[in-house]
Amino acid sequence: METPRRHYLLPTPAGAYFAAAAQAEDRLRGFIRLLFAQPTAPAWNDEDDGFVRRLASVGWIQYLDAPRCAPRDTIETALQSLLPPLSGNRCAVLADAHGFHLAGTGFSTAQAESLAALSADLASLYNRHRRLIGQDLRMYGSAWSIPDAAGHSQIGFWPLYVGSHRFVLILAGVPHLNQPELVDLVWLLHQRYGPLASALPAIADSTLAG
Repeated sequence: METPRRHYLLPTPAGAYFAAAAQAEDRLRGFIRLLFAQPTAPAWNDEDDGFVRRLASVGWIQYLDAPRCAPRDTIETALQSLLPPLSGNRCAVLADAHGFHLAGTGFSTAQAESLAALSADLASLYNRHRRLIGQDLRMYGSAWSIPDAAGHSQIGFWPLYVGSHRFVLILAGVPHLNQPELVDLVWLLHQRYGPLASALPAIADSTLAG
């Protein structure tokens, strides 16, 4: 009998954004977050991946032929290469929930610090009007942007949730979130700040892959 082909699982940029854009807990986000908790993309055999195949069909999981490791640089060093490709203007900032500037590129230090502080104010504004946005208007998401007259984003604020931590990705120009750098950014944040998981196959088989 032919040995099942082994693949390695990694979220796609769309899967990374889906898992990080909200604090909601469900089995889809849970599985993707569990992948990000691993330092290396885990192996998965074809015969075991009924649930995973459904995630792949909607574009949230990709199959790799070889394992990949999470970024191993310090977070300060890694962000300098991960942030620019996500912005149409190559100007980006990563801020924390308190409005502190963690890293940035393309902006002056003063601009980055002001944008980080603004991101915290926008989060407070969203929280005050969450019911109107979500329940009354049925608009799901907590990102904010300032568009030009044509409707193109001049600057956007994209929350990223990792465990109990909230970050904001601030991007000037058109956002380029469908990039592998977003996967590495979310992976790096999970490795640094997320609750690490062990024994992925056992957890997935028993609770997620049914």
